[in-house]
Amino acid sequence: MRLLIVDDSNMIRSRISRVVQNGGLAHVSLVGLARNGAEALRIARATQPDVVTMDLTMPEMDGIECIQEMLRILPRTNILVVSALSDKSTAIQALRLGARGFVAKPFSDDELKIALLDVMEGK
Repeated sequence: MRLLIVDDSNMIRSRISRVVQNGGLAHVSLVGLARNGAEALRIARATQPDVVTMDLTMPEMDGIECIQEMLRILPRTNILVVSALSDKSTAIQALRLGARGFVAKPFSDDELKIALLDVMEGK
């Protein structure tokens, strides 16, 4: 499984990367880190990720717009929204657009691992 991490926070990108690489998800390889939706689309076109963790609030291109475009160009990509948004309607909108799961920030390592496994398994 190829994973792309999309978040404007370097700390969150690093944390997700660490959880994936040190957390018993050996079958997952990290193919890219993106700071916004526009960068995510460039990386996704080049790397064809199977799974994407997607923040919703980012500069340049937000997660909602990125989800729409990513699923248009790579319709089989599984997207896990990882967001601090307290506005549940935005998270629901992301799921309606095709995201497969949601994890609220702050999250525990176990919460992230379980959510990633669920998304990868198509649950």
